Amino acid sequence: MEMNQVITLSQFIANEQLKYPGSTGDLSKLFRDIKLAAKIVNRDVRKAGLVDILGEHGTINVQGEKVKKLDVLANDIFIASLKAGRDCCAVLSEEEDFFHEVNRNAKYVVAMDPLDGSSNIDVNATIGTIFSIYKRLSSVGSPVTEEDCLQPGVNQVAAGYVIYGSSTMLVYTTGQGVNGFTLDGSIGDFCLSHPDIRIPVDGAIYSVNEGNFSKFSDGVKAYIEYCKASDSATGRPYSARYIGSLVADFHRNLLKGGIFMYPGTSSAPKGKLRLMYECNPMSFLIEQAGGRSVTGEQRIMEVIPTELHQRVPVFMGSKNMVEQLEQMLNATTVA
Repeated sequence: MEMNQVITLSQFIANEQLKYPGSTGDLSKLFRDIKLAAKIVNRDVRKAGLVDILGEHGTINVQGEKVKKLDVLANDIFIASLKAGRDCCAVLSEEEDFFHEVNRNAKYVVAMDPLDGSSNIDVNATIGTIFSIYKRLSSVGSPVTEEDCLQPGVNQVAAGYVIYGSSTMLVYTTGQGVNGFTLDGSIGDFCLSHPDIRIPVDGAIYSVNEGNFSKFSDGVKAYIEYCKASDSATGRPYSARYIGSLVADFHRNLLKGGIFMYPGTSSAPKGKLRLMYECNPMSFLIEQAGGRSVTGEQRIMEVIPTELHQRVPVFMGSKNMVEQLEQMLNATTVA
């Protein structure tokens, strides 16, 4: 791509569709709806400190967490955009305990975390939106079923995230690699800035909440100690980087190489992150970029979901780092 050539997200998706004869364009329409919602949320995030949209909303979400005002706004904005576009049959959100049926005549299901990292909102740290797209299993025109919504990650047809940081980026995959687009405020559109993203097979960053160290399994503890040990041959110790926003930690490691971990603990053996809204979409992205994503026992995208808000432990990132972790987990299990 020439340096002075600007390719917008819409143009890129249209060009990609030309490679697949018979494409209906329904997926590109869905991305249009997601892009519009992301731009509106970005606007509200940028002015959050100037108006009364910071702080807690005063309610508790289905996960038992206090809901932030921006959480509510982002959830409403994305659902409204997807309903208005009518390009999906259903929407399920991390903020709600049910799915919204949108258009029975559409063929896609959208799962989303409208505002990931909400604990960072009041301190002006990086937050994001995560989305995942599946093709429904039931017949078009029939009522949407829970089976349509509870599909393993291997069934995803697209996934991505929007990161609201020093710049706003949309990163996505449709199973043909990973590409990143940066929002150009002067034209109001996302432009291709990071084509064909590949995560390094090795990295020098580990991202985990070490405050939970005493509650981790022996295998996870052993790997963290491995990351902190000095060894010039492997470039250790690795750097510890943890923001507390999955999108932010994932994005950094995707570009620079590293491993993100949210293990189960003695008090929460299934971990904290949600399979449908966080783990599956990020796993699709990391695998398409050449990385690996596992629960510690199996590939995340092969986990069969049993409920909308199912949680799983997650280890994802550079291939060699994740494989090293798996070896240590297996060694302690056998011992």
